[in-house]
Amino acid sequence: MIRQLVGVIGISLLASYALAADPVEVGIGYLGQAGVRSKLSLVEQPSENDGIAGARLAIEDNNTTGKFLNQRFYLEEVRLKDGEDIAKAATALASRNGFIIADLPAEALLKASDALRGSKTVLLNAGSTDDRLREQDCRTNVIHVAPTRSMLADALAQYLVWKQWKRWLLVVGSHEADKLYADALRRAAARFGAKIVQERVFEDAGGARRTDSGVTLIQRQMPVFTQQAPAYDVLVAADESEVFASYLPYRTWDPRPIAGSAGLVPTSWDAAHDQWGAIQIQNRFIKLNSRRMTARDMQAWTAARMIGEATSRINSGDPKSVFDFLNGADFSVAAFKGQRLTLRDWNLQLRQPILLVDGRMVVSVSPQEGFLHQHSELDTLGVDRPETKCKLNR
Repeated sequence: MIRQLVGVIGISLLASYALAADPVEVGIGYLGQAGVRSKLSLVEQPSENDGIAGARLAIEDNNTTGKFLNQRFYLEEVRLKDGEDIAKAATALASRNGFIIADLPAEALLKASDALRGSKTVLLNAGSTDDRLREQDCRTNVIHVAPTRSMLADALAQYLVWKQWKRWLLVVGSHEADKLYADALRRAAARFGAKIVQERVFEDAGGARRTDSGVTLIQRQMPVFTQQAPAYDVLVAADESEVFASYLPYRTWDPRPIAGSAGLVPTSWDAAHDQWGAIQIQNRFIKLNSRRMTARDMQAWTAARMIGEATSRINSGDPKSVFDFLNGADFSVAAFKGQRLTLRDWNLQLRQPILLVDGRMVVSVSPQEGFLHQHSELDTLGVDRPETKCKLNR
């Protein structure tokens, strides 16, 4: 009884001391682009607050814990229009915040990173999947929360190989992003023992498909485009530009499953995900935003929660101290994916499972059973330490 009383008194004294001390205040900036890119499907049109809504929810979560630790988190949002100076905006945001969640294309992210070189501000990439940002163009002040294309492709390849669907017909779009995704898929096929029996390119000829004759044209075009292919188990589409992949299911010449940019899709998050307590965050997100949580929302949420987790653990909002903790052996963050996520110290990429979804359900989660690794099975997804081209000179 005496020991319990002493313990209660000790906790009360510590709480009183924490409240008496100056609060730890942590400013987090959010740097993104104004507007959203339209999708082919009317039911998948992104919201204007896609991404930033996840960061807002994480700030609430951080402050829920922070009020017991005398820590306060703030979010400052900046959305850039086309043509606005990325470097100038990043510098201004960094003058007021020690951390910036960046939802930017690769080139814009590099401009922001280089503008902040020498400052204490830490960037967290919550949008771009470009592998080069973690490899030949890696930066010491950028932590990557969004998965890479190679992680997404490896996650898909593991499942297809596990299913013994090893013969792939690869269809690639004509835009640069499509080609980069195709590169990742080729690498994944070679890595896990799949065979690409043939590649085809779908040229973007423009034109409106949402016309009265659009469905008829698509129904005629897709079977012709996919006919006379060598024997294959699955058609894998690389179409990040959203030109053709969504039109492939049920329209191919041969009755085959579709994967990649349509059909079975690898992603960091999906509204159908309901395991490992995910329903809890899904419901809270819907209550706040009257819509479902996207992958971009979850990536931004995770970025802000990483900052909150580190701050609570070291009781400091100093960007360098937080960065060092995030990149250390003691860091991990829970993100409703069945295991705690950690950071790869060789390229500052967040390890994470990848969901495989069909638009209505989560079909599977990679890494798949049987794909082993000497350190972490999560490192079977993406570029591993012996393969990396990143040279971080801190």
